[in-house]
Amino acid sequence: MAGSPTARRRRLSIELKKLREQSTLTCTQVGQALDWSGSKVNRMETGSGRVQPSDIDALCRFYGTSEELREFLKSLARQAKLRGWWQVHGSGVPEWFNIYIGLEQDASTFRQYQCELVPGLMQTQAYASELHKTGAHMSDEDIDRAVQVRMERQAMLKLPDAPEAWFIVNEGSLRNIIGNRELMREQIERVLEAARLPTVTLQVLPFDSGTYPATGSFTMLGFPAPEDPDIVYRDGITDAVYLEGEHHVREYTRAFDGLRAAALSPQRSTQLIETIAKEYAS
Repeated sequence: MAGSPTARRRRLSIELKKLREQSTLTCTQVGQALDWSGSKVNRMETGSGRVQPSDIDALCRFYGTSEELREFLKSLARQAKLRGWWQVHGSGVPEWFNIYIGLEQDASTFRQYQCELVPGLMQTQAYASELHKTGAHMSDEDIDRAVQVRMERQAMLKLPDAPEAWFIVNEGSLRNIIGNRELMREQIERVLEAARLPTVTLQVLPFDSGTYPATGSFTMLGFPAPEDPDIVYRDGITDAVYLEGEHHVREYTRAFDGLRAAALSPQRSTQLIETIAKEYAS
C-alpha cells in the first residue's frame, strides 16, 4: 500500500472510479441510488472531498464488492486523513504543493527537467532561502519553514529504497547567480555530491545544444504499484498542474527522452559542472 496520506487518497480515488466504471454507471446514477448527489460521488473519485469509512461501506454494498476489498478501501479512507510530516510546517508550504510532496514521498521513479533553477532536491539551505526571499511575499518564519521542508525532502535520495532519479538541468540554471558567487560555489558542490548518489543520474543541457522539446520545467513521478499511473507535475507562482492522462504522460515522456538525447552524457555533464565550480572559486 502506498505510504503517504496523499498517495493513499489518490489510490482510493482510483479504486472508487474503477468500481463505478465496471458497473457502467455514471456518478449521477450512483448518487441517485444512494440518495447522494452526483457531485459527491465525483468528489470522492477525484480526491477533492474527504471520504468517510461509512461512505465506503455504502458504495461497496452497492457495487457488491468482496469484504476484503471493502476493508482495504476503508483502511485507505482512514489513513488518508492522517497528516504528512511536511504539513506540520503550516503556511510555509502552500496547499497545492502539499499534494505534490505527498506524491513525491511514494514515487519509485523521478524524472525532472529544470530550465532556470537548481533542482529543489539538490539545493543548499542558503540557495533555497534566497529563492524564497525573492520569489514570494512570505514572512521570515514561513521562509524558514519552507526551506526546512525542502531540506527534509532531500533525504529521500539517500534512503535504502530511494527512487531512481534522473535530473536534466539547463546550463543556465548552474550559471545563474543566486545570492553571490560563494553561495553558488557551495551550491554547485552540492549538485556534484547529489550526482554521485547511486540512484541519481544527472545531465546538463548545454547552451549549444540547439533546439530541444521543452517549454518549461516539469517533473514526472512513477509509482511501484501498477494501479497508480504516472503523473506529470508543473508548478507556477500560485498554483500547480497535475496531469495523469495517458496522452499527457506519453508526450512528456517523449519530451524527456528528447532532452536526454540533446543533453551531455552524465560523465561529460560532471566535467562541465566541475569546470563551473572552479569558475565560481576563482
